[in-house]
Amino acid sequence: MIDHTGIPVSNPDKAKTFYDAAMGAIGAKLLMTVPKEFTGGKWVAGYGRAKPDFWLTESDAIGPGRHYAFTASSRAEVDAFYAAAMRAGGRDNGAPGIRAHYHPDYYGAFVLDPDGNNVEAVCHRPE
Repeated sequence: MIDHTGIPVSNPDKAKTFYDAAMGAIGAKLLMTVPKEFTGGKWVAGYGRAKPDFWLTESDAIGPGRHYAFTASSRAEVDAFYAAAMRAGGRDNGAPGIRAHYHPDYYGAFVLDPDGNNVEAVCHRPE
């Protein structure tokens, strides 16, 4: 249903380091940066697998309370996402594991990014 979405980030360098690592672990990568002459001088970058689905925009209007879940193809990818995100400056918000209160096959991991956004990798496959 959602074609793409995005969040504001306060520090493009920290955000890029974090999201390069976290997204790379689930098979996504930085696919596009928009030239600053089209963004009012702000850094804007899109991550995805085949097209930019998740956008980061440099902004002063950041804050916690946002939650974004990314599909992982396996539980091992969820584990790799969590480890990579933590190494890249993330803060634990729920280690990898089954979340049976959602669904018996719901395997997810939650990390707070450098701006306090709750990002998650989730796999719905039984393993």
